[in-house]
Amino acid sequence: MKQLVKKVPIISTFIHNTNYQDACDRIIYWVKNNTSCYIVAANVHVVMMGYWDRKYREILNNSQLVTPDGMPLVWGMRLLGIKNQTRVYGPDLMIAWCDRAAKMGIPIYLYGGKISTLEKLQTNLKQKFPNLIIAGTHSPPFRPLTEKEKAEDRERIHNSRAKVVFVGLGCPKQEQWMARQKDKLQAVMIGVGAAFSFHSGEVEQAPRWMMKIGCEWLYRFSREPKRLWQRYLINNPAFVVLFVCQLLKMNLPYTLKQSSICIDQEKK
Repeated sequence: MKQLVKKVPIISTFIHNTNYQDACDRIIYWVKNNTSCYIVAANVHVVMMGYWDRKYREILNNSQLVTPDGMPLVWGMRLLGIKNQTRVYGPDLMIAWCDRAAKMGIPIYLYGGKISTLEKLQTNLKQKFPNLIIAGTHSPPFRPLTEKEKAEDRERIHNSRAKVVFVGLGCPKQEQWMARQKDKLQAVMIGVGAAFSFHSGEVEQAPRWMMKIGCEWLYRFSREPKRLWQRYLINNPAFVVLFVCQLLKMNLPYTLKQSSICIDQEKK
């Protein structure tokens, strides 16, 4: 049985101490045990949405695994004592799992995105992993689904016999969708955000050097300012303030204790 993975709170969301190999090992364990669960790749935007929205925060904290998708969360975890923490980026986790799934013959399902995106994505994944079993794909409408459509989507995935479902609906829609399917859909669901657009070739990823220094947000913002301005110009500064407050609260008892010791020594 897989040991429980350590998790630390970043503001109001618990992020797990994991890496690509560990995450893939856990997915295999859940697949073999027919566990219905979901994985969240969390960045600053996800954490801040959890801070503003209690129901969404509960969805995040009820997930089987929350990976540090963004470098600010990696740095935060290191400051909180997880010195060896590395980034577990949603699009890269998708590739890591496809590699593992291709070797083990575990079928996957692609849910979300446009039909054209899914077609390009399938082609690119099959070129990269010829043995990968893509059991099915579906592009749901962007409007809210009816109860009948929700049931049809679950039946479609069940009939495909896929064991892992990649969900590319964007935040917070994909996390909300996965939470609703828990215990209804016998599969491991992984929310991968913009990975469908990246791996289909429709959207260019930020250079790796920008990712390493935590400036990926600047690259994406420069390309989609109208859509992303609120996410980065409001949430990012708010995250910094709230996380600094968290660190100060955690260190305050120690600081007061040390001050008390110094005062007592002076009196002596």
